[in-house]
Amino acid sequence: MIKVSDTARKKLVELMTEEGYNAATDFVRVGVKSGGCSGLEYVLKFDKAQNDDDKLFEDNNIKVTVDKKSFLYLIGTTLEYSGGLNGKGFVFNNPNAQRTCGCGESFSL
Repeated sequence: MIKVSDTARKKLVELMTEEGYNAATDFVRVGVKSGGCSGLEYVLKFDKAQNDDDKLFEDNNIKVTVDKKSFLYLIGTTLEYSGGLNGKGFVFNNPNAQRTCGCGESFSL
């Protein structure tokens, strides 16, 4: 399961609306790809379609979809949002990550 914090939900709804997506029907697609200073980096984008091999979750009234390969790396992750002067934006609190980089955008297992 992928969880969505209250602060992340508010920002996701705001951004989805700005970009022409509907948070009630469209998806937040999260995933993992090779790259970043720790080996793997997070991917977050909006999507209107779900692929056959996607896993779908709904938490805090946000539909989250993730491909099966990425799901193995993201089990138990909470998506959070940190704003303000020193805010990082969206943050993945991933219990599977053994090492993360300073910016928090990449990790390794």
